[in-house]
Amino acid sequence: MIPLFRPYFDSEELYEIKEVLDSGWVSQGPKVKEFENKVADYIGAKYAIAVTNCTAALHVSLLSLGISTGDEVLVADYTFPATGHSVLYCGAKPIFVDVDLSTYNINSDKIEEKITENTKAIIPVHTFGQPAEMDKIMKIAHDYNLKVVEDAACALGAKYKTDHAGTIGDIGCYSFHARKGITTGEGGMVVTNDKTLAEKVRYFSVFGMETAHERESADQITIPIFSGMGYNYKMSDISAAVGMAQMKKIDQIIKRKRELAKYYDEKLEDIEGINAPQVNENVTHVYQSYITLINKKIDRNELINRLRKKDIQTQIGTYSSFIQPVYQSKEKCSNSLDIFNRALALPIYYALQEEEIDFVCEALKITLRDM
Repeated sequence: MIPLFRPYFDSEELYEIKEVLDSGWVSQGPKVKEFENKVADYIGAKYAIAVTNCTAALHVSLLSLGISTGDEVLVADYTFPATGHSVLYCGAKPIFVDVDLSTYNINSDKIEEKITENTKAIIPVHTFGQPAEMDKIMKIAHDYNLKVVEDAACALGAKYKTDHAGTIGDIGCYSFHARKGITTGEGGMVVTNDKTLAEKVRYFSVFGMETAHERESADQITIPIFSGMGYNYKMSDISAAVGMAQMKKIDQIIKRKRELAKYYDEKLEDIEGINAPQVNENVTHVYQSYITLINKKIDRNELINRLRKKDIQTQIGTYSSFIQPVYQSKEKCSNSLDIFNRALALPIYYALQEEEIDFVCEALKITLRDM
């Protein structure tokens, strides 16, 4: 079986984990701080706060901006439900905005029509590792006094022009899930250049108190006072150890996946019924996933089943949010729904070889021809 994705690990992860285990400090401690600093330095952000996953990152980011009951947050519709759920966690309402059919990102021309007096923020999603049109989004946010939380779950290392995805809005959120560019198994990170927001995010992520390592490092005992609501969203030092090893490989991983995506692009030109993903000229796409679009006449789900029988794992892209019953949404996002029904994720990961892509594409060609 050629899998959809496979993380890239070597002896570095084992070394880092052993160092943490030998230290005796395995919950959130010095290795988390080291990992936070590493990510902040890499993307050029002033502050980074590690959490359990990107959903938690989005949640505490919105809380730090004061999002609460009665507020509305504009959300790119084509995204994993974690994005919309994070708004619900705050008691606010997600208002879904349709996406661009070519890039799968939020359509910036559709944003203003969704703004009301209750709108407080925008969450653009850098879908599958391609940054959204941040210049236009930031201008709209400035004109309407809205906050911007970048869902950069798939986009660590991606760039919009010369800026790292996640560093352009008020707050950025990354994921270290197993299918992301680098992984800690599960994990997330909040980044910002605003000290006040960083302090609030840290507060919300550790029960509304100082971290245990900070308390243990103090000269005198300090007894926490819980003056407000907080959450247990701490990353462990074990996870951060894996993250430190992965950060040493990130540029190498991105380079290889971009090479593989280019190879796919060339191979798919000769196959009818499937289109390669489109990439804007002013971005650096990191290809967390390689998402194609299947001809409308083809049953995408049946195609996935047939490829599986040929030992090739493929999958849908992600979800159209407005159709999910949990949101009870009144929005209509036709492009998002179309992509949801036609998107096909092909295998892409660091160790994938060109001859395996040849095998995938030949199987695609034959299977599509027979459908």
